[in-house]
Formats: sequence, C-alpha cells, structure tokens
Amino acid sequence: MMIAIPEVLTGRTLDHVRELVADAEWVDGNATSGHQSALAKKNRQLPEDSAAAREAGGIILDALSATPLFIAAALPLKVFPPLFNLYAGGERFDTHVDNAIRMKRGTDFRIRSDLSATLFLNDPDSYDGGELVVEDTLGTHKVKLGAGDLILYPASSLHHVTPVTRGERLCSFFWIQSMVRDDGARRTLFDLDTAIQAVASDRGQDDPAIIKLTGVYHNLLRRWAEA
Repeated sequence: MMIAIPEVLTGRTLDHVRELVADAEWVDGNATSGHQSALAKKNRQLPEDSAAAREAGGIILDALSATPLFIAAALPLKVFPPLFNLYAGGERFDTHVDNAIRMKRGTDFRIRSDLSATLFLNDPDSYDGGELVVEDTLGTHKVKLGAGDLILYPASSLHHVTPVTRGERLCSFFWIQSMVRDDGARRTLFDLDTAIQAVASDRGQDDPAIIKLTGVYHNLLRRWAEA
C-alpha cells in the first residue's frame, strides 16, 4: 500500500527543520548504505549522530505521533530515527530495495523495515528531477510531493530517485516496523478504519452498527498485531 500523507510538517515547524539541517555538515550518502545501495547511491546525507539530525528528527517524530492518517496507515510499533538526504547536480539513487533490518549504530536499537517513508522538505518547483519512483504489482509510480508532505510505501518495493538536474531536493527518510507485518492485512485494516470513520461522520459514533464495526476492526487488529 502506498499512501500520501499531507502536511506532516507545516509553517514555522517546517521552516525550523529546514533551518536546522541547512546549517549542518553533509557527508557522502553511503555512510549508512548496505552493499547493494552503495553501488547505486549518489547523494549527500547528515550523519546519524549529528546534533541537527537528532533535533530535526525529534521534531518529525513528534509530528508523526500527532498525524492520525500516519497512525492509521502505518500502525507503527517502532520508527527508525529520521535521517536526512540532499540531492543536487545530477545526484541520484538507482533502483534498489531497502534492507530488511535497520540498526542504529552504537546502540541495540533495531527494527524490521515493513514500511519506508520519505518526507519532502522543500518546494517541488524549486528543483527539477528528484522523483521517487516506486515499483509494485500495479506498475510504476512517480512521487514528488509538496514541502511537509510524506509518502509511505512498502519497504519491500523496488524504488529509485531520478537525477536532480536543477536546484536541490531535501528530504527526510526513515523506516517503520508496523504492529501488523503483512501489507495486505494493513491495507484491510486501513480501508475498514477509513470506512468506519466516513459512515460515523453521518450516523454518529454511538450508532450500533458503527460500534459493531469498530469491534470488528479491533478484533482483526488483535488477531494480526505483534505488540
């Protein structure tokens, strides 16, 4: 399941994140790459232990926890601390698949990467190229969202970032271990949740049918979740 989540960051919060990372020291993007990715990746990245990355990442994690659409779609159990990358001057990331397990260096923190997320931090009109291209069973999807918007997609997908030929593409990226490992099950729960909320807006949360459907949702979540 791919889903765009608008306005994770807005206004002064978005500006503050951009200011934090703009003044930081960027390094070769392969600092966190696996073997396959290192062959495909040409970009820059903030070091994981950068003070700017930690502060900006904390702001993003707080924003995610206050974004109902992200919670409903991802059903997060763990979120990898957000990282930041920068593309310019023809930099790109060729086709690859994300590592199944992500570990934070120097700690015992690790997650199974069920979902990948890219949070766009600058205006799409400020750069050419830089589309995130995700391949799945329904075809190829090109994504280039507004500043502060996030795309969520299965980490098992083949994907790449096209060369940035003008301006700079600034993003945060991270991975999520979901309480529900199976993508199809997550999709079913998300569709059911969305339908319940839509009907409840007309009939009210105390409608007997809504209460019953909400029970079905939680019983399915109880069956599928790993918490």
